Amino acid sequence: MKIHQLILPLLFIALLASCGSAPKTGSSGDIESAMVKALQWQEANPIYAKDPTDWTNGAYYTGVARAYESTKNPVFLQAIEDMGERTEWKTWERYYHADDVAISYSYLTLDEYKLGVVDKAPTAKWIEDHLYKDHEWKQGTRKDDKIINWWWCDALFMAPPVLVKWSNLKNDRRYLQQMHKYYMETYDLLYDQEEHLFARDTRFVWTGSPDDRKGDNGKKIFWSRGNGWVIGGLALMLEEMPKNYEHYNWYLNLYKEMAAKIKEIQPKDGMWRVSLLEPEAWPHGETSGTGFYTFALAWGINNGVLDKGEYGGAVKKAWKALTEVQQADGKVTWVQNIGYDPKPASADSWQNFGTGAFLMAGSEVRKMK
Repeated sequence: MKIHQLILPLLFIALLASCGSAPKTGSSGDIESAMVKALQWQEANPIYAKDPTDWTNGAYYTGVARAYESTKNPVFLQAIEDMGERTEWKTWERYYHADDVAISYSYLTLDEYKLGVVDKAPTAKWIEDHLYKDHEWKQGTRKDDKIINWWWCDALFMAPPVLVKWSNLKNDRRYLQQMHKYYMETYDLLYDQEEHLFARDTRFVWTGSPDDRKGDNGKKIFWSRGNGWVIGGLALMLEEMPKNYEHYNWYLNLYKEMAAKIKEIQPKDGMWRVSLLEPEAWPHGETSGTGFYTFALAWGINNGVLDKGEYGGAVKKAWKALTEVQQADGKVTWVQNIGYDPKPASADSWQNFGTGAFLMAGSEVRKMK
């Protein structure tokens, strides 16, 4: 093992130890302390689905990146650097799958603050292959649900924010144009114009057939985390997308449309349910979807996109609920496991992407006045 690979984790532990702990609600300092505790617990309890560079860690370290940008606490940036040293700055193995570049959001964020540390070559290769190399998902000839490149709504969090960052880095809007092409395919396939929510994939799109999937209450099935992926990704994109980009207002309007719907269906306790239009199916709250919604709505307030008088109460209520599912040691619970549709969570269920959503939420809530 190289000397710097030994030194960096020791520095990281020292930084964590220096941060201490504090109550989880109240001032921005209290919120930052809750975020540090969440990071501390997650770094001590690593988990991923298939590989340290897969989408689960990608979502977690996106939260870490946002935490650093909000607080400028070096413990968050050090966590990304340590991770990147371990992964050698690689994406995961599938060039055609949007999930496998989510980890690069944190790499590129670190690169903005510490030049010369990140090896951007793996991200560059993935992006070129993903956008321009052929694959059967792009050909439109499949008979299953993988009929477009981004055939599941989660993809709109995984790749587009990275592509916006990359476009800015390279000062080349060709990357935005290709991103927009794929984004529109997903929008046309999965966005419900009546409900202003995304079906997770074509299995949940209503066609008017008696065989359409529906909840026990007869309503359409919209997965909380699935829509959290989308609106969270939109906030990430809008923050960095040039306002004079020709499609900027389209993304802004989609964000506002979804934000209004999300606020409208928020339960009284602040935590959105796993099945958005059938909250009674599993009447408990769920952390990952709620974390992404809290982040997205707070981002809108902080950036003058949403009215604080209209949306501020929803954000405060949601953040209070999120602090209540964080345990004293920092562990973030009530996270639905890996999946693609509404399923229950519990006081014992946790995942790294749930911690990432919690960090994203805290990163914007602490900035609210």
